[in-house]
Amino acid sequence: MKLRKLTLASIVAAVSASALMAGSAWADTKEQYIPVLSYRTGPYAPNGIPIANGTIDYYKLVNARGGINGVKIAFEECETGYDTARSVECYERLKGKNGGASVIQPWSTGATFAITEKAPADKIPLVTLGYGRSESADGTVFKWNFPLAGNYWVAGDVIIQAIGKREGGLDKLKGKKIALVYHDSPFGKESLPILQERARTHGFELQLLPVTAPGVEQKATWLQVRQSRPDYTILWGFGVMNSTALKEAQATGYPRDKMYGVWWSGAEPDVQDVGDGAKGYNAVVLQSGADFNAKLTKEALSTLHAKGQGTGPKEEVGQVLYLRGAMSAMLTVEGIRAAQERFGKGKIMTGEQVRWGLENLNLTQPKLDALGFGGVLRPISTSCADHMGASWARIHTWDGKAWAISSDWFQGDEQIIKPMVKAQAAKYAAEKKLTPRTPADCQS
Repeated sequence: MKLRKLTLASIVAAVSASALMAGSAWADTKEQYIPVLSYRTGPYAPNGIPIANGTIDYYKLVNARGGINGVKIAFEECETGYDTARSVECYERLKGKNGGASVIQPWSTGATFAITEKAPADKIPLVTLGYGRSESADGTVFKWNFPLAGNYWVAGDVIIQAIGKREGGLDKLKGKKIALVYHDSPFGKESLPILQERARTHGFELQLLPVTAPGVEQKATWLQVRQSRPDYTILWGFGVMNSTALKEAQATGYPRDKMYGVWWSGAEPDVQDVGDGAKGYNAVVLQSGADFNAKLTKEALSTLHAKGQGTGPKEEVGQVLYLRGAMSAMLTVEGIRAAQERFGKGKIMTGEQVRWGLENLNLTQPKLDALGFGGVLRPISTSCADHMGASWARIHTWDGKAWAISSDWFQGDEQIIKPMVKAQAAKYAAEKKLTPRTPADCQS
């Protein structure tokens, strides 16, 4: 027994010494630590895998380019299964490792709601590209949240604009019926404020059809669609819910060209299994859809995948969700780069410093072109008041084999969206007893 105790004590001592040495080694290296919350398992895995692969590939590309002014990125992946509790567990487990996390991308609206409550105390910014709390675009209340490039209210607004244009003007929507088939979760419910506001403004009937997650059973929902015969149907789903909806629409004879999906319902995994059965289906795009000719796509293939260093199959490089992961990673990296411009080039940035960088992004078109995102993203510029930075989107359409951009650019109507953001942010501040930031705080 004494020998066993001695052996266990020796092991503990060795592990402790190893941890101390690892910590010391970490302190001696120039690496910026970024956790990667991902979901490669469960019903949302087909969508989560390319997102994670695009995210990690971009970090690898940055390191291959020499890092951020010489600072390499170190990342650690944690499997969440798109589950809120597991996402929070990953966050708690990784946030303090390797000198501390400098930024988190939750990749789930439910997880974003939960981690939003923790970020101010932990001083870790959240990058939520096209998801999360829509009102967090107001940086005077949500100091640590960054729904960069667009929020859900932009997505819903652009869908209505696109339908209105198709009808010959938004005034032509009066008397129309639009069904909303939505994921019954915080993600799906984010669609309601903007669509209900647009319905009041333009006089169309909005039929609400919630679908229980993960959405593999929708027969009753599409029976309602068949009975009510809406003029258009908006699909606000994710994962297996999307392909299921398209198959049910086909089975009930609902025209897919009258369907418009949110940008989490408009990627290759959503339509590939349906093929020609989804032909004509439309979805709003978070700036970029698939782009196999983008400079970034070609760089990832030549620098990483051609050398066996890519993450995932090379066939997905340039697909919708792969690029979305890369976009989110790029904006995160540029937040760190902006922070270095103020706090010291070639230095590792803290979460507080990265937050400042994300709040002071100024990605002009020449900068985006140089980063490989020319034709993928429009310019993005953030501020203390605006943590979103852009509100542009397009529509793309599935032709049976691939996605193709099918509209000009639309801009979310700021006369509608900004008052909604301010009102909901003020409500959140009152509930949480938060004082909005002062001009002095905006400079910090």
